[in-house]
Amino acid sequence: MFDLKTIAAGVASTAVGLAMCAQAAMAETTIRVQSVIPATADEIVMLKDFANDVRELTDGEVNIEVLPAGSVVGVQETLDAVDAGLIEGGFAWTHYWSGKHPAAMLFGSPVAGGGVGMDNIAFMSWFLSAGGKELYEQLWDEMDMNVVGFMLQPVGPEALGWFKEPIESMADFRKYRFRTPPGIPGQTYKDIGVASVAMGGGDILPALEKGTIDAAEWCCPKPDSVFGFQKVLKHYYLQGLHQVVVNADLYLNKDVFNGLTPLQQKAIEVAANASLMKSMAYRIHENGKALDKLVNEDGVILHDTPADYFTEYMNAANKALEKNAEENEFFAKVWQSQKDFAKTAVPFWAGAQTSNANLGRAYADQLKNE
Repeated sequence: MFDLKTIAAGVASTAVGLAMCAQAAMAETTIRVQSVIPATADEIVMLKDFANDVRELTDGEVNIEVLPAGSVVGVQETLDAVDAGLIEGGFAWTHYWSGKHPAAMLFGSPVAGGGVGMDNIAFMSWFLSAGGKELYEQLWDEMDMNVVGFMLQPVGPEALGWFKEPIESMADFRKYRFRTPPGIPGQTYKDIGVASVAMGGGDILPALEKGTIDAAEWCCPKPDSVFGFQKVLKHYYLQGLHQVVVNADLYLNKDVFNGLTPLQQKAIEVAANASLMKSMAYRIHENGKALDKLVNEDGVILHDTPADYFTEYMNAANKALEKNAEENEFFAKVWQSQKDFAKTAVPFWAGAQTSNANLGRAYADQLKNE
């Protein structure tokens, strides 16, 4: 005969257990993400928007706390700190870690569009639909990093940069000590005789003011103006090849990520994918407004990049890509994947974009005549 008291006690015990499990599942998880750039940067605005999406998608269970550069470890130690669990997450451009593996450049900033004509939108197509994401996941194993990565913020093409005086040719360009990104994009400048100096974003303006460098690139009109380069230099060149495609990424310690529930993990993935589109939209609008202010209020003179730059840089970039492919099997695998994708995707996309470019140019010319 059943003992109703025993059954009731069992039911009550089970209910308490379930409630405790539910409460545990609802426990808040804080993920500290240290950036490699100052808190005022535009990328941090977008990173915080991503963090807000994650918090809302998880009903407040996962909170991403954004820390500025240097809060816990130095900029160059960011990825190692994530790997070791000193911080739960990091935010940077994956080409920053090219010293750990040359293929990092092919994901963070494939020099000259990977040598195969990819812009930032074509790159996203490769990443999301042609095997790039799976190779990106493999990168961390190749680097022996206990890390899970998420691409968040595509941008490109980046501006060639800022100069004291107009440059009419590569001979003029070679007169300057020029801030460049690290890795192959910066090395390619050295290969064509430019005095390339790699440094973090927050160090550029002080270096310009001190004369340590006398020309620089960072990104695009809005981020550049936030850093204040227009206070020191007035000649600006929009067209550059070194970072036609650039991606700012989130890195999470793999143990931390694996400790999340499947739904929480999916929320981060969905928010990351949403961030790709939201970042593109944000950048077009903000860069347009910033360029207008730079030219019409801040006295910046906009120039077209000298024609010989494109030939010299593209040739050197292709040599660098081929050299790294010969020396590293995984680099060759990733680059071959990009080349296979580009054979069919780039001719279509370039042709379609010609209409967009001509349409935009016609409107820009119309504005000049008003």
